[in-house]
Amino acid sequence: MTQTPTLVRFVSLLALVLTASVALAQIPTAEEAEVKIIQLADGLYMLTGIGGNMAVSIGTDGVFIVDDDLAPMAEKIKAAIATLSKEPVRMIFNTHWHFDHAGGNQFFAKQGAQIVAHDNVRKRMSTTQYSSYFKSESPPSPDAALPVITFDSTATFHLNGQTIRAIHTPPAHTDGDSILIFEEANVAHLGDVFFNSMYPFIDISSGGSIRGIIAAVDRILPLLNDETKIIPGHGPLATLADLQKYRSMLMLVSARIQALIDEGKTKEQVVTLRPTTNFDADWAWSFLPADRWTGLIYDSLVESAGAGSTD
Repeated sequence: MTQTPTLVRFVSLLALVLTASVALAQIPTAEEAEVKIIQLADGLYMLTGIGGNMAVSIGTDGVFIVDDDLAPMAEKIKAAIATLSKEPVRMIFNTHWHFDHAGGNQFFAKQGAQIVAHDNVRKRMSTTQYSSYFKSESPPSPDAALPVITFDSTATFHLNGQTIRAIHTPPAHTDGDSILIFEEANVAHLGDVFFNSMYPFIDISSGGSIRGIIAAVDRILPLLNDETKIIPGHGPLATLADLQKYRSMLMLVSARIQALIDEGKTKEQVVTLRPTTNFDADWAWSFLPADRWTGLIYDSLVESAGAGSTD
Protein backbone atom coordinates (compact mmCIF):
# COMPACT_ATOMS: atom_id res chain seq x y z
CA MET A 1 0.00 0.00 0.00
CA THR A 2 1.33 3.45 -0.92
CA GLN A 3 1.80 5.58 2.18
CA THR A 4 0.38 9.11 1.96
CA PRO A 5 2.03 11.87 4.00
CA THR A 6 -0.96 11.77 6.36
CA LEU A 7 -0.60 8.03 6.91
CA VAL A 8 3.11 8.46 7.49
CA ARG A 9 2.30 11.00 10.18
CA PHE A 10 -0.19 8.59 11.75
CA VAL A 11 2.37 5.78 11.88
CA SER A 12 4.96 8.19 13.29
CA LEU A 13 2.57 9.24 16.03
CA LEU A 14 1.94 5.64 17.01
CA ALA A 15 5.68 5.10 17.35
CA LEU A 16 6.03 8.22 19.46
CA VAL A 17 3.18 7.20 21.72
CA LEU A 18 4.74 3.79 22.17
CA THR A 19 8.02 5.36 23.24
CA ALA A 20 6.01 7.13 25.93
CA SER A 21 5.21 3.66 27.37
CA VAL A 22 1.62 3.57 26.14
CA ALA A 23 0.34 0.09 25.33
CA LEU A 24 -0.45 -0.46 21.68
CA ALA A 25 -3.68 -2.15 22.71
CA GLN A 26 -5.00 1.23 23.80
CA ILE A 27 -4.84 2.55 20.23
CA PRO A 28 -7.36 0.87 17.91
CA THR A 29 -6.42 0.48 14.28
CA ALA A 30 -8.66 1.81 11.52
CA GLU A 31 -9.78 -1.77 10.90
CA GLU A 32 -10.75 -2.24 14.56
CA ALA A 33 -12.25 1.18 15.21
CA GLU A 34 -15.93 1.99 14.99
CA VAL A 35 -17.51 5.30 14.08
CA LYS A 36 -20.08 6.08 16.76
CA ILE A 37 -22.98 8.45 16.16
CA ILE A 38 -24.69 10.60 18.81
CA GLN A 39 -27.70 12.69 17.79
CA LEU A 40 -27.62 16.19 19.28
CA ALA A 41 -30.55 17.83 17.48
CA ASP A 42 -32.65 17.37 14.34
CA GLY A 43 -30.13 16.85 11.54
CA LEU A 44 -27.09 17.41 13.78
CA TYR A 45 -24.80 14.68 15.11
CA MET A 46 -21.52 14.09 16.90
CA LEU A 47 -19.32 11.36 15.41
CA THR A 48 -16.35 9.73 17.10
CA GLY A 49 -13.62 7.56 15.58
CA ILE A 50 -9.89 7.33 16.35
CA GLY A 51 -8.93 10.99 16.09
CA GLY A 52 -10.74 14.21 16.92
CA ASN A 53 -14.47 14.37 17.48
CA MET A 54 -16.57 15.37 14.49
CA ALA A 55 -19.87 17.21 13.96
CA VAL A 56 -22.15 16.37 11.04
CA SER A 57 -25.02 18.53 9.84
CA ILE A 58 -27.41 16.95 7.33
CA GLY A 59 -30.27 18.37 5.29
CA THR A 60 -31.36 19.49 1.87
CA ASP A 61 -28.25 21.64 1.46
CA GLY A 62 -26.01 18.59 1.69
CA VAL A 63 -23.68 17.31 4.39
CA PHE A 64 -21.52 19.73 6.38
CA ILE A 65 -18.73 18.17 8.48
CA VAL A 66 -16.60 19.68 11.21
CA ASP A 67 -13.26 17.80 11.09
CA ASP A 68 -12.75 14.42 9.44
CA ASP A 69 -10.48 12.27 11.64
CA LEU A 70 -7.46 10.34 10.35
CA ALA A 71 -7.02 9.38 6.70
CA PRO A 72 -7.41 5.62 7.30
CA MET A 73 -10.86 6.30 8.82
CA ALA A 74 -12.31 8.11 5.79
CA GLU A 75 -14.20 5.15 4.30
CA LYS A 76 -15.78 4.31 7.65
CA ILE A 77 -16.79 7.94 8.21
CA LYS A 78 -18.35 8.06 4.75
CA ALA A 79 -20.27 4.87 5.51
CA ALA A 80 -21.49 6.23 8.85
CA ILE A 81 -22.69 9.45 7.21
CA ALA A 82 -24.48 7.42 4.55
CA THR A 83 -26.70 5.95 7.28
CA LEU A 84 -27.86 9.50 8.06
CA SER A 85 -28.17 11.07 4.61
CA LYS A 86 -28.04 10.22 0.93
CA GLU A 87 -26.76 13.74 0.18
CA PRO A 88 -23.06 14.17 -0.65
CA VAL A 89 -20.51 15.73 1.68
CA ARG A 90 -20.62 19.32 0.48
CA MET A 91 -18.29 21.08 2.87
CA ILE A 92 -15.72 20.28 5.55
CA PHE A 93 -14.56 22.70 8.21
CA ASN A 94 -11.19 22.04 9.87
CA THR A 95 -10.93 23.38 13.42
CA HIS A 96 -7.12 23.33 13.03
CA TRP A 97 -4.42 21.68 10.91
CA HIS A 98 -3.53 18.52 12.84
CA PHE A 99 -3.88 15.27 10.91
CA ASP A 100 -6.21 13.66 13.47
CA HIS A 101 -8.74 16.38 12.57
CA ALA A 102 -7.94 17.00 8.91
CA GLY A 103 -6.66 13.60 7.79
CA GLY A 104 -9.74 12.83 5.70
CA ASN A 105 -9.55 16.05 3.70
CA GLN A 106 -8.01 14.58 0.58
CA PHE A 107 -10.46 11.67 0.47
CA PHE A 108 -13.56 13.86 0.71
CA ALA A 109 -12.17 16.66 -1.47
CA LYS A 110 -11.66 14.20 -4.30
CA GLN A 111 -15.36 13.41 -4.00
CA GLY A 112 -16.33 17.05 -4.38
CA ALA A 113 -16.27 18.48 -0.87
CA GLN A 114 -14.93 22.00 -0.30
CA ILE A 115 -12.64 22.52 2.69
CA VAL A 116 -12.85 25.61 4.87
CA ALA A 117 -10.51 26.71 7.67
CA HIS A 118 -8.68 29.65 9.18
CA ASP A 119 -5.91 31.24 7.11
CA ASN A 120 -3.20 29.73 9.33
CA VAL A 121 -4.51 26.21 8.79
CA ARG A 122 -3.79 26.41 5.08
CA LYS A 123 -0.41 28.02 5.75
CA ARG A 124 0.69 25.23 8.06
CA MET A 125 -0.70 22.43 5.92
CA SER A 126 1.09 23.89 2.88
CA THR A 127 4.54 23.75 4.44
CA THR A 128 6.72 21.35 6.42
CA GLN A 129 5.97 21.61 10.12
CA TYR A 130 8.41 20.77 12.91
CA SER A 131 7.20 19.66 16.34
CA SER A 132 9.53 20.43 19.23
CA TYR A 133 7.44 18.11 21.41
CA PHE A 134 7.74 15.09 19.11
CA LYS A 135 11.14 16.11 17.69
CA SER A 136 9.78 15.29 14.23
CA GLU A 137 8.65 16.89 10.98
CA SER A 138 5.31 16.68 9.18
CA PRO A 139 5.54 17.06 5.40
CA PRO A 140 3.24 19.41 3.48
CA SER A 141 -0.23 18.02 2.79
CA PRO A 142 -1.25 17.14 -0.76
CA ASP A 143 -2.85 20.02 -2.66
CA ALA A 144 -6.21 18.26 -2.63
CA ALA A 145 -6.20 18.23 1.18
CA LEU A 146 -5.74 21.99 1.56
CA PRO A 147 -8.56 24.35 2.51
CA VAL A 148 -9.86 26.15 -0.57
CA ILE A 149 -11.76 28.76 1.44
CA THR A 150 -10.04 30.52 4.34
CA PHE A 151 -10.92 33.41 6.65
CA ASP A 152 -9.11 35.57 9.18
CA SER A 153 -11.59 36.22 12.01
CA THR A 154 -15.17 34.98 11.63
CA ALA A 155 -17.30 33.24 9.04
CA THR A 156 -20.99 32.38 8.92
CA PHE A 157 -22.59 29.43 7.13
CA HIS A 158 -26.30 29.12 6.41
CA LEU A 159 -26.86 25.42 5.80
CA ASN A 160 -29.56 22.87 6.57
CA GLY A 161 -31.63 25.36 8.53
CA GLN A 162 -28.71 26.23 10.80
CA THR A 163 -26.81 29.46 11.30
CA ILE A 164 -23.28 28.23 11.93
CA ARG A 165 -20.83 30.77 13.34
CA ALA A 166 -17.13 30.05 12.97
CA ILE A 167 -14.87 32.10 15.24
CA HIS A 168 -11.08 32.15 15.19
CA THR A 169 -9.79 32.16 18.76
CA PRO A 170 -6.55 33.66 20.04
CA PRO A 171 -3.68 31.20 19.43
CA ALA A 172 -4.46 28.39 21.85
CA HIS A 173 -3.92 24.74 20.89
CA THR A 174 -2.38 26.12 17.67
CA ASP A 175 -2.44 29.51 15.93
CA GLY A 176 -5.25 28.39 13.62
CA ASP A 177 -7.93 27.26 16.07
CA SER A 178 -11.59 27.90 15.34
CA ILE A 179 -14.75 27.09 17.24
CA LEU A 180 -18.16 26.65 15.65
CA ILE A 181 -21.55 27.41 17.12
CA PHE A 182 -24.73 25.95 15.65
CA GLU A 183 -27.05 28.67 16.88
CA GLU A 184 -30.51 27.17 16.43
CA ALA A 185 -29.43 23.79 17.83
CA ASN A 186 -27.42 25.37 20.69
CA VAL A 187 -24.47 23.12 19.93
CA ALA A 188 -20.79 24.15 19.92
CA HIS A 189 -17.74 22.37 18.52
CA LEU A 190 -14.62 23.66 20.27
CA GLY A 191 -11.94 21.64 18.51
CA ASP A 192 -8.77 21.04 20.51
CA VAL A 193 -9.19 24.20 22.52
CA PHE A 194 -11.12 21.80 24.77
CA PHE A 195 -10.11 18.29 25.83
CA ASN A 196 -12.93 17.06 28.07
CA SER A 197 -11.65 15.30 31.22
CA MET A 198 -8.16 15.06 29.71
CA TYR A 199 -5.05 17.20 29.95
CA PRO A 200 -4.90 19.04 26.61
CA PHE A 201 -2.01 18.74 24.22
CA ILE A 202 -0.61 22.17 23.34
CA ASP A 203 1.30 22.48 20.09
CA ILE A 204 3.84 25.12 21.07
CA SER A 205 5.61 24.81 17.70
CA SER A 206 2.34 25.79 15.98
CA GLY A 207 1.86 28.89 18.10
CA GLY A 208 -0.11 27.29 20.93
CA SER A 209 0.26 28.10 24.62
CA ILE A 210 -1.41 27.39 27.94
CA ARG A 211 -2.20 31.07 28.39
CA GLY A 212 -3.69 31.10 24.91
CA ILE A 213 -5.98 28.17 25.69
CA ILE A 214 -7.22 29.94 28.82
CA ALA A 215 -7.81 33.14 26.83
CA ALA A 216 -9.69 31.19 24.17
CA VAL A 217 -11.92 29.52 26.77
CA ASP A 218 -12.59 32.92 28.32
CA ARG A 219 -13.74 34.18 24.92
CA ILE A 220 -15.96 31.15 24.38
CA LEU A 221 -17.70 30.94 27.76
CA PRO A 222 -19.98 34.00 27.30
CA LEU A 223 -21.26 32.50 24.03
CA LEU A 224 -22.61 29.38 25.73
CA ASN A 225 -25.28 28.59 28.30
CA ASP A 226 -26.33 25.78 30.62
CA GLU A 227 -28.25 24.07 27.81
CA THR A 228 -25.43 24.12 25.23
CA LYS A 229 -24.17 20.75 24.08
CA ILE A 230 -20.41 21.01 23.65
CA ILE A 231 -18.36 18.82 21.34
CA PRO A 232 -14.76 18.81 22.58
CA GLY A 233 -11.83 18.04 20.32
CA HIS A 234 -11.31 14.89 22.38
CA GLY A 235 -13.32 13.29 25.14
CA PRO A 236 -17.05 12.81 25.71
CA LEU A 237 -19.85 15.24 24.89
CA ALA A 238 -19.70 18.05 27.42
CA THR A 239 -21.68 20.75 29.20
CA LEU A 240 -20.91 24.30 30.21
CA ALA A 241 -20.05 23.03 33.70
CA ASP A 242 -17.45 20.68 32.18
CA LEU A 243 -15.83 23.57 30.30
CA GLN A 244 -15.78 25.69 33.47
CA LYS A 245 -14.14 22.83 35.38
CA TYR A 246 -11.55 22.56 32.60
CA ARG A 247 -10.77 26.28 32.85
CA SER A 248 -10.36 26.06 36.61
CA MET A 249 -7.89 23.20 36.23
CA LEU A 250 -5.88 25.09 33.61
CA MET A 251 -5.74 28.21 35.77
CA LEU A 252 -4.61 26.41 38.92
CA VAL A 253 -2.02 24.20 37.20
CA SER A 254 -0.49 27.06 35.23
CA ALA A 255 -0.38 29.28 38.34
CA ARG A 256 1.39 26.60 40.37
CA ILE A 257 3.96 25.91 37.68
CA GLN A 258 4.52 29.61 37.04
CA ALA A 259 5.20 30.13 40.76
CA LEU A 260 7.86 27.40 40.66
CA ILE A 261 9.41 28.96 37.55
CA ASP A 262 9.52 32.30 39.34
CA GLU A 263 11.42 30.58 42.17
CA GLY A 264 14.05 29.55 39.64
CA LYS A 265 13.17 25.85 39.51
CA THR A 266 14.33 23.88 36.48
CA LYS A 267 11.97 21.81 34.38
CA GLU A 268 13.22 18.59 35.97
CA GLN A 269 12.71 20.03 39.46
CA VAL A 270 9.19 21.16 38.66
CA VAL A 271 8.25 17.75 37.28
CA THR A 272 9.68 16.07 40.40
CA LEU A 273 7.61 18.33 42.67
CA ARG A 274 4.40 17.04 41.02
CA PRO A 275 2.35 20.26 41.06
CA THR A 276 -0.61 18.53 39.39
CA THR A 277 -1.03 15.72 41.93
CA ASN A 278 -4.62 16.49 42.97
CA PHE A 279 -5.74 16.70 39.31
CA ASP A 280 -4.01 13.65 37.88
CA ALA A 281 -6.65 11.09 38.78
CA ASP A 282 -9.29 13.00 36.78
CA TRP A 283 -7.22 14.50 33.95
CA ALA A 284 -4.06 12.49 33.23
CA TRP A 285 -4.28 9.98 30.37
CA SER A 286 -2.09 7.65 28.37
CA PHE A 287 -0.78 10.25 25.94
CA LEU A 288 -0.29 12.95 28.60
CA PRO A 289 0.54 11.44 31.98
CA ALA A 290 1.33 13.86 34.78
CA ASP A 291 5.06 14.24 34.15
CA ARG A 292 4.69 14.93 30.42
CA TRP A 293 1.82 17.36 31.01
CA THR A 294 3.81 19.25 33.66
CA GLY A 295 6.81 19.48 31.35
CA LEU A 296 4.63 20.71 28.51
CA ILE A 297 3.12 23.49 30.62
CA TYR A 298 6.58 24.44 31.90
CA ASP A 299 7.81 24.74 28.31
CA SER A 300 4.76 26.77 27.30
CA LEU A 301 5.12 29.25 30.15
CA VAL A 302 8.85 29.68 29.56
CA GLU A 303 8.27 30.09 25.82
CA SER A 304 5.58 32.71 26.44
CA ALA A 305 7.84 34.64 28.79
CA GLY A 306 10.64 34.57 26.23
CA ALA A 307 8.35 35.82 23.49
CA GLY A 308 7.12 38.60 25.73
CA SER A 309 10.63 39.77 26.53
CA THR A 310 11.28 40.61 22.90
CA ASP A 311 8.50 43.18 22.67
